[in-house]
Amino acid sequence: MRNVAVIGLGYVGLPLAVELSKKMPVVGFDVSELRIKELTSGFDRTREVENAQLKQSKLKYSAQLNDIASSDFYIVTVPTPVLESKQPDLTPLIKASESVSKVLKKGDIVVYESTVYPGCTEEVCVPILENGSGLTFNKDFFCGYSPERINPGDKERTITKIKKVVSGSTPEALKIVDDVYSSVIEAGTFKASSIKVAEAAKVIENSQRDINIAFVNELSLIFGRLNLDTREVLEAASTKWNFLKFYPGLVGGHCIGVDPYYLTFKAESLGYHPQVILAGRRINDNMGIHVAGQTVKLMIKKNLTVNNANVLILGMTFKENCPDVRNSRVIDVINELKAFGCKVDVYDPHAIPEEVEHEYNLKPVSGECLKKMSQYSAVVLAVAHNEFKDINWSQLQKDKHVVYDVKGLLPVDLVDGRL
Repeated sequence: MRNVAVIGLGYVGLPLAVELSKKMPVVGFDVSELRIKELTSGFDRTREVENAQLKQSKLKYSAQLNDIASSDFYIVTVPTPVLESKQPDLTPLIKASESVSKVLKKGDIVVYESTVYPGCTEEVCVPILENGSGLTFNKDFFCGYSPERINPGDKERTITKIKKVVSGSTPEALKIVDDVYSSVIEAGTFKASSIKVAEAAKVIENSQRDINIAFVNELSLIFGRLNLDTREVLEAASTKWNFLKFYPGLVGGHCIGVDPYYLTFKAESLGYHPQVILAGRRINDNMGIHVAGQTVKLMIKKNLTVNNANVLILGMTFKENCPDVRNSRVIDVINELKAFGCKVDVYDPHAIPEEVEHEYNLKPVSGECLKKMSQYSAVVLAVAHNEFKDINWSQLQKDKHVVYDVKGLLPVDLVDGRL
């Protein structure tokens, strides 16, 4: 039995730590004292783990390195975002590696789950572990990589029900890594031949999805000029057995909107400039501007004044029915509407207001806005939260208000435009 330490207790680390603690001793480590305090009290702000489950868990929490010093199996699950320049930001990964290096001992194994480019674990993380510990890689300590596959907000495909890719720096290390994950992953594991293969598998999973969504986003741009409803076209096309059914939308979050940049960064460092991947990213990155532009055009067609117009944005998270606001591209819609002179309010029943304010310098309004939607010239349904299905849309008059449905959540007769 291994003594496990999970470094980073966010959307990825916490569910994993809770599951592993059912089989072996686990300490969950996070640099945020507030996060540790909340989890100790049985509250998970990410809502990935039910509060009752947290309170029943044997998982221990700490923000002190000394409390994980007796561990022999470390799992790093910190975020790996991108900078404004779209370059990988490895700062959290580097700091986590530095922390682990201070408690690393002979025989220990360090497994990374954070999204990285192929080669990052051995090229960036391993040297940090060696320098900080004075130990030698693959002699004194070993590494593995097992890409996270958490789908935030998904209560059906939870962590134990998603097949896990595992890898190790030696065959012996791979066996131990596989044993640890196999003890809790009901869907089973897939043993990659190397750490680099596992790293590459992770980035192409989300890059593939990004490209597919970019394709239908481009279709939406084309069909809009043809006065065709993109979703109607997709419904017709999807009657063919091998048609891949993707829908247009805003592509953000900590995976799909980020991972392709890790792959393109590595490719460009090798002298290859990716064509398809970056083209898809450009399309998806500009969809927020397109949504705002279409909303304004619809307002002008109804002779509604755009400058100083009140506009309500419904949804601020990067996807439906979850509180995660990281890299939400709804902010692009908001900023573009403000550039047109609109006064924008944002309401989201799932997002934590303090996190929205911290990330985007915005103060969301309360749910009272739903009773007073007639005061807004336009309403943009940006995120398909279940709660938005039950709104009383009849309070909006066709000739005095614009409703733009980004996600196709509402009946077509209720909206003026949609992607």
